[in-house]
Amino acid sequence: MKLYKFIPYDKELVYRARELRKSETEAERLFWSKILKNKKLIDLKFTRQKPIGNFIVDFYCAKLKLAIEIDGEIHKFQKTRDDERDNLLKQKFGLRILRYKNEDVLNNTKFILDDFIERINKYNPS
Repeated sequence: MKLYKFIPYDKELVYRARELRKSETEAERLFWSKILKNKKLIDLKFTRQKPIGNFIVDFYCAKLKLAIEIDGEIHKFQKTRDDERDNLLKQKFGLRILRYKNEDVLNNTKFILDDFIERINKYNPS
C-alpha cells in the first residue's frame, strides 16, 4: 500500500461534495452538530463530504485516517457494493471505516455517541 501525505481525489467530485454538504440528511446533520463539532467530546478535526479517490465519504478525519458513513435506507440493498468500496478505501488509502445507520443516529444517539467515543479512543490513544 502506498503511503500518501495527501490522499488523492477526483477533482470532478469537488462540486458534488459541495452540493452534498448543502443537502445533508437529518442524521448527518445531527452526527455533525452533536458529535463531530463538539470539541468538549473530541478534539479532532473532521470534514464533511470529503472526496477520496473516486468516492465521497460523509465525514473524514485526516489525523486518524478515519472515514465515517451514515447509511440511509438504500444501503440495505447495496451491502456488497458498500463492502467493496470500504475494502478499496482500506487497501488503497489505509483508511478506517465506521458505518452507522441513519435510524440509529436519530433514535439511539447516546449509544452511537458512546460507541464512537470508544472507537476514537482506540484509534487515538494520546
